[in-house]
Amino acid sequence: LPSLLKTAFHRSQTLSYKNGYAVVRRPTVGIGGERLQVNQLSQAELDELANKAPILTYGQPKQAPPAEFIPAHVAFDKKVLKFDAYFQEDVPMSTEEHYRIRQVNIYYYLEDDSMSVMEPVVENSGIPQGKLIKRQRLTKNDQGDHYHWKDLNRGINLTIYGRTFRVVDCDRFTQVFLESQGIELNPPEKMALDPYTELRKQPLRKYVTPSDFDQLKQFLTFDKQVLRFYAIWDDTDSMFGECRTYIIHYYLMDDTVEIREVHERNNGRDPFPLLMNRQRMPKVLVKNAKNFPQCVLEISDQEVLEWYTAKDFIVGKPLTILGRTFFIYDCDPFTRQYYKEKFGISDLPRIDVSEKEPPPVKQELPPYNGFGLIEDSVQNCFVLIPKAPKKDVIKMLVNDNKVLRYLAALESPIPEDKDRRFVFSYFLASDMISIFEPPVRNSGIIGGKYLGRTKVAKPSSTAEDPIYYGPTDFFIGAVIEVFGHRFIILDTDDYVLKYMENNAAQYSPEALLSIRNRIQKQEAPAPELENKQTREDPPGVQELEALIDTIQKQLKDHPCKDNIHEAFQIYDQEASGFVDKERFFKICDSLNLPIDDSLIKELIRLCSHGEDKINYYDFVRAFSN
Repeated sequence: LPSLLKTAFHRSQTLSYKNGYAVVRRPTVGIGGERLQVNQLSQAELDELANKAPILTYGQPKQAPPAEFIPAHVAFDKKVLKFDAYFQEDVPMSTEEHYRIRQVNIYYYLEDDSMSVMEPVVENSGIPQGKLIKRQRLTKNDQGDHYHWKDLNRGINLTIYGRTFRVVDCDRFTQVFLESQGIELNPPEKMALDPYTELRKQPLRKYVTPSDFDQLKQFLTFDKQVLRFYAIWDDTDSMFGECRTYIIHYYLMDDTVEIREVHERNNGRDPFPLLMNRQRMPKVLVKNAKNFPQCVLEISDQEVLEWYTAKDFIVGKPLTILGRTFFIYDCDPFTRQYYKEKFGISDLPRIDVSEKEPPPVKQELPPYNGFGLIEDSVQNCFVLIPKAPKKDVIKMLVNDNKVLRYLAALESPIPEDKDRRFVFSYFLASDMISIFEPPVRNSGIIGGKYLGRTKVAKPSSTAEDPIYYGPTDFFIGAVIEVFGHRFIILDTDDYVLKYMENNAAQYSPEALLSIRNRIQKQEAPAPELENKQTREDPPGVQELEALIDTIQKQLKDHPCKDNIHEAFQIYDQEASGFVDKERFFKICDSLNLPIDDSLIKELIRLCSHGEDKINYYDFVRAFSN
C-alpha cells in the first residue's frame, strides 16, 4: 500500500564538480528521498579495511634491514664457462683436401658477459692459430642483442661474425652451473676430426726386403751398354699435327728410358735436346691409386704393376709411352746383336717410313684480260709485289734503232676498208710492233697512230705459253692478225730486204720466194706497165721529182746533208715519215737549211700533207745524192 501512495520516484544526485573536475559521491538517500538502511561500501574499500586491520591493531611493522650488496665482478670473479666446438673451412686450391676441420674452445666470462674464441696450436700445421676472437661482448642478431649464458648449450650452432661454430661439449663446472640455473643441457656430441690431419698420423711406409736380384751386378755388367731405337710419332690426326722423328735410348744398367727429338735444320722448332728425361717407364699402373701424388713425387713400385723392359722394344711394332704412340722403324747394329743373343730374334729389318712427296700441283693462271703485256700480268700471280720481266740487254744493244717496215692492207668485208693502207714497224730490239695509218685526204677516215708499241701474240698461243710474232712471220703475202684484225703484207722497204739476205736461214722458203719475186719485178719492169704507170702518175709526182733533182744540183755541197734524215727520225717515234709543221721548221733552223729559198718553199708545199703534217722523206731526198 505505501508504494501505491508514493508519488516521488527521482534518484538523488551522485555527480558533482569540484574545482572544475567531476567528482563521484555516494548517495545519502534512496529513490524518492527515502532513508537508506545501510551505508554501502565498495569492494576496494572493504579490501583496504581488511588489510589495515593488523596495522590498526598492532601499529606499523618494522622494516627488515637490507641485504649486503655484492657486485658481479666480485661474485663471478674467475668463473668462466668453457665449451668445446669446431668449424669447417673450405680449401679451394688443393688437390689433397677439399675442406678443413678446425677445433676451438669458446670461453664465456660470467663477470661481464664477454666471450672469446681460442684455437689450440697444432704443431707444423702451417696455419696461424691461437686467439681467433678476442674477449668482447658478441652480438647474436641484427637488433644488437648480445649472447648470454642462457643462450649457450651443447649441440647448438653459434654464428659469430659470419662463421658458424658447432658446440659439442662443455667442462664439468659449466655443466654444474647451467643445471643449477635450471637449464636442461643437450647430450654431448662427438668432436669432428680433420681428415688431412688424421691422414698424416698414419704410419710411414714399411720397407720391403729386397729380392734376390742383384742391382749392383746388373750395373757392373751392363754399364755403358745402351740400346738405340729410331722411332716416329705420327700426330697428323690432330690439328696442326705432323710426323716427327725421335731416338729412344734404353739403358741396360738400370732399365731406364730416354727419348730425344731429332732436329732438322730450319725446321722452325726450339732446339730442346730431350723430349723425356731418363727415367724408369711404367707399363701397367695399379688400379685406383688415388692417394699417389703423381704430379710431385716419382713413381714407385707400389703404384706400378709392370715396368717397360728391353723385350717390349721391337722394331716394326708401336709402343705407347705416357700417352704417345711411337712406331719403332729401325735400330743400331749393337741393338740387333743384343736381341739376337738375348732373345734369339735375328730378323730386325729396317722399315721405310719416308713420306712420298705428292705430285707438284700445276699452277693455273687466270685468263689474260687483254691489258698490258702477258708477262707483266703473269707477274701478279707469282709474287705479291710484281717485278718487271727481265730484258735481253745484249739484244737491245745490238739491235738498237733497227726497225723493219712493211706496207699492209686491212682484210675486211667493209668496202671503205679496202683502200686503207697501214705501215707496220717491227722493232728488233724489243720485238714490239707499231701500226701507223697514213692520212688520206677526203677519205673520211682519220689517220695517224693505229697501234702503239706492243708485243702481239699469235692467235694460236695461250696465256700460259704466249708466242709472239717475230721478224720471220713478216713477208709479202703473209697474214698478220692483230687483236682480231687481219692484215695482209703488201710490200717492204729496202732495209727489210737487206736484213732477210743476211738472215736467210731464219726465214721459210715461202718468205724467201716472195722477196725474190719482188726483186725480179723491180729489176725488169714491163714497158707497158712502166708507160702506164708514168701516164697514171698524178701531176704532182712528176713535178716533185723534177724539183728534187734541181735542188740536189744546187745544194750539192751543203754541209748538213749527211745528218738531216737522222734529225727528223728522232722525232718520228712511229716511223710514219711525217712530222708536225712546227717541229719541221724548228729542225730546219737547227740544221741551218735555206728554207727561205723559193725552190725550198715550193718543195715544202709539195711535201705538205694536210695543214699540220709534212712528209720529210721526200724533203730529205732533195738534200742527199
